[in-house]
Amino acid sequence: MNVEMLARAQFALTVMFHYLFPPLTIGLGGILVVMEALHLKTRNPQYLAMAKFWTKIFSLNFALGVASGIVMEFQFGTNWATYSRYVGDVFGSPLAAEGVFAFFLESSFLGLLVFGWDRLSPRMHFLATCMVALGATLSAAWIVVANSWQQTPAGFHIVGEGLKARAEITDFWAMVFNPSSVIRLTHAVIGAYVLAAFFVMGVSAWYLLRGRHLDFAKRCFIIAAVTGLLASLAAAGSGDAHGRQVARTQPVKLAAMEAIFETRNEPTPLYLFGIPDEQARQVRMGVAIPAGVSLLVHHDGKTPVPGLDRAPRSDWPPVALTFATFRLMVGLGFLFVALTLVAVVLGGRGTLFEKRWLLWVFVAAVPLPYAANQLGWVAAEVGRQPWVVYGLLRTSDAISKTVVANQLLGSIVMFTVLYALLFGLWLYILLDKIRQGPEPVKGGLS
Repeated sequence: MNVEMLARAQFALTVMFHYLFPPLTIGLGGILVVMEALHLKTRNPQYLAMAKFWTKIFSLNFALGVASGIVMEFQFGTNWATYSRYVGDVFGSPLAAEGVFAFFLESSFLGLLVFGWDRLSPRMHFLATCMVALGATLSAAWIVVANSWQQTPAGFHIVGEGLKARAEITDFWAMVFNPSSVIRLTHAVIGAYVLAAFFVMGVSAWYLLRGRHLDFAKRCFIIAAVTGLLASLAAAGSGDAHGRQVARTQPVKLAAMEAIFETRNEPTPLYLFGIPDEQARQVRMGVAIPAGVSLLVHHDGKTPVPGLDRAPRSDWPPVALTFATFRLMVGLGFLFVALTLVAVVLGGRGTLFEKRWLLWVFVAAVPLPYAANQLGWVAAEVGRQPWVVYGLLRTSDAISKTVVANQLLGSIVMFTVLYALLFGLWLYILLDKIRQGPEPVKGGLS
């Protein structure tokens, strides 16, 4: 592998490991708000026990998310110095805002959330929980703004020439509300709620299968199932809107996602699956829905969608990987809708917790939303190639001039070992907390 591919592999390793944690933090924060609100309304001690238990999981996940996120910022200086010099004034602004406004808010109230159960009134503790959940979402907002600017840059101009050229912000709010930031943030946050819902359902199903903490587990499962169904349906809607935004602002990425090699004067089909062949410029063994892409993008089923032939071959992203990861993400999304719909319907009929096979399905399904979130980001980032800032700066031009392959390879090995140890530690503590279960509820079932 050359230096560019090694640098990209290192960043992919660090960012994908980091992104194991923020979605659960974001989604679980919202579920904690619901549980505490139910406790305030009903004064049922079971809801308090639920909130306390999931707060332990939240705080553990938050700690690993913070620790794993620090490494990425150093990589901008070590491996991507040209990128940092060229667009650092723009890209650094939302990152600074995330630290000043969102992270401080979240971390300040986190102490009250974790240690304030017996020191704060229920209403004040609920306020702290709301602030932590808000802070987690705001952190996501600023990070997604920074990343979205790389996808659809706006609100800037280039000053200087040659090696001294760099981007400067001309309109801060145009940069923040660039053409893709709002819909990408919406889709990312919804994905986080899907993940958190399946996580809660999986743990609750495990308790039910073991005959432990039955009342606790049933209440947690129902809250998570409703949350998961609403979020899964919302993800389908936001995904559709995001796809149309990509068609407007990044047509080459959309063409890669759908493996549209040629622009034709007829409606564009949607391949359910297949094997894209970039050399032959066709999809082998594909099964397609006629006019499917035209219907999704233009909502008319008649207008053709531009293909990759509209762009120079050097501007194509890796088609097969973009195509495959996008389909896997969408397929998992439909699975999430089906599973949560079944859970809610059976829950309404009062037969959900009698279906042991279904409970085992939810235990086994816990990793799937993690995979869907990762696949979505892979499709988005690989589909942006060969640009690190779309249409402005190529990835090959953004890398540091002094970095060497041996250093990158050594650091990849080091990070892999370190992250394996961190993941093992996180998993050990997480499973230990789950085995311990919630605190017993006085005068009630636990």
